[in-house]
Amino acid sequence: MNTNIFVFDIETVPDVATGRRMYDLGDLSDKDVANALAQLRRQQTGGADFLKLPMHRVVAISAVLRTRETFKVWSLGGPDSDEAELVKRFFDGVEKFAPTLVSWNGGGFDLPVLHYRAMLHGIAAPRYWDQGEFDRDCKWNNYLNRYHMRHTDLMDVLSLFQARATATLDEVAVLLGFPGKLTMDGSQVWERYLAGDIADIRNYCETDVLNTYLIYLRFEMMRGHLTAEQYQAELSVVRDDLAQADKPHWKAFLEAWKPTHE
Repeated sequence: MNTNIFVFDIETVPDVATGRRMYDLGDLSDKDVANALAQLRRQQTGGADFLKLPMHRVVAISAVLRTRETFKVWSLGGPDSDEAELVKRFFDGVEKFAPTLVSWNGGGFDLPVLHYRAMLHGIAAPRYWDQGEFDRDCKWNNYLNRYHMRHTDLMDVLSLFQARATATLDEVAVLLGFPGKLTMDGSQVWERYLAGDIADIRNYCETDVLNTYLIYLRFEMMRGHLTAEQYQAELSVVRDDLAQADKPHWKAFLEAWKPTHE
């Protein structure tokens, strides 16, 4: 594997502040604004209420960082961090570690959302956007080209870039004997956010990103970048770290991890 692997996942809620300005929704509550945005979107699409990507506000970014010396899974910033801090921390990590980015549908959702929000907050990310202007090697392997591996979107790659062949993160994780989604899914994030459950959202995001990392390890073994022995050693690193963390969501993750396909 590359020396530095940075797996990421984001959670978002409706950007109600922009919605108020865009549609002149006045003093409606956040919940009512979100409902209005969903209704407008259903009218535009004929039924689907998933908002356009610029209308998503980031409330959590979780990551796995694997370097030659360390393994770490965590959520960027703190529960009280605002969106600008979260997005800046993400791109600062790219600047610092020049990692291979790994995601599940990151090319279709997470990264475009981060692009819009970084532009909103005036966040610079020269290494991320480099296509050879600063580093000649980035002309042939950069974060922006769909077919380069510096950003490996596992959903995209495993489906051979065919929309009809895609699967969900949960489906592939469970297929491989990993826990998959445990206590919530993305459709519940807005409700949990309104209830003030940002800690639960961050924990949920962390479990998603760890499922993604475990799938990535399997992918790396499949394409010959890890031997079977190295793959098992990486799984042991993950298990040991979770056990030492002694947190309820990691305890549940370990209990749900059924290594039938290892």
